[in-house]
Amino acid sequence: MRRRDFVIVAAAGAALTWPLVARAQQPKRIGVAMAYVESDPNGQVQVAALRQQLEKLGWIDGRNVRIDLRYAADDPSRIRALASELLRLGPDVIVTNSNLITSIFQSEVGSTPMVFVSVSDPVGSGFVTDLARPTGNITGFANFQPSMGGKWLEMLREVAPSVERAGLIIHPEPPNIGYLKSAEEAAPAIKIRLTGLNVHSSADIERAIEGFAGESHGGLIIAPNVVTFANSGLITALSARYRLPAIYPFAFFAKGGGLISYGFDAADQFRQGAGYVDKILRGAKPSDLPVQHPTKFEIVVNLKTAKTLGIDIPGTILARADEVIE
Repeated sequence: MRRRDFVIVAAAGAALTWPLVARAQQPKRIGVAMAYVESDPNGQVQVAALRQQLEKLGWIDGRNVRIDLRYAADDPSRIRALASELLRLGPDVIVTNSNLITSIFQSEVGSTPMVFVSVSDPVGSGFVTDLARPTGNITGFANFQPSMGGKWLEMLREVAPSVERAGLIIHPEPPNIGYLKSAEEAAPAIKIRLTGLNVHSSADIERAIEGFAGESHGGLIIAPNVVTFANSGLITALSARYRLPAIYPFAFFAKGGGLISYGFDAADQFRQGAGYVDKILRGAKPSDLPVQHPTKFEIVVNLKTAKTLGIDIPGTILARADEVIE
């Protein structure tokens, strides 16, 4: 490359010459806040999916982008502290998952663009005013429609016909009330008594499941929320201990020992999230990117758990299953 020089003339009239060096472009910065503890393999899989898709789109961590990753679990005070920490780093865009993390970050980020992944009811939660044209600086990917509550209950009955009572483990925030209402509407037709089990912490989960297991013929529905994300191993272990058939919203529950899951691929939604991050880093506005819901749902059945519980999974379920764990 041909050398270019520039000349500065000093006050005394002497000419001083230096090479003209092009200033290197600073890497973009992406802040990521996850609703898991760092050691949780489910969170690691989702972060890996985000990183891999960003690389496919040309964003290499440490080269032209810096990814600042933080694990917040379900502790509001820690989430607020991490929000302040990430914002001090000057991110070009922030990625969040779960309603709790997204809600806290929304109050902190100001005008910084934000992409949420796997949240319930983005409009009702106040993240956006319109799914097709989200005003402001936030957009992303929602998880389930409220009607899923009834569908989970119906599938639980199909998988375990002996279930007469169902406990819906739910964090009592507004978006989750839709799941409860939908399940309550479906319960009379399939003759199941439904109970909402409100939880805010791992201790609540233990008390709720232990108390619910005091009567026979019970089963569980696990609603998606940061509390259930962060305690997936505890929930599947308690379900096994008390011999409660349970249906879960994500495949990682079933792969981790849960009976059956009916939901979408959470890791794939992080890949889609990477696509929105790419667009924003290249100049798109969040308001130009519509909020999306999953279009494909999958069933994962754990036959090992079914055998332990003494449940014969119906052939109709196995025929529809996307994955069967032997």
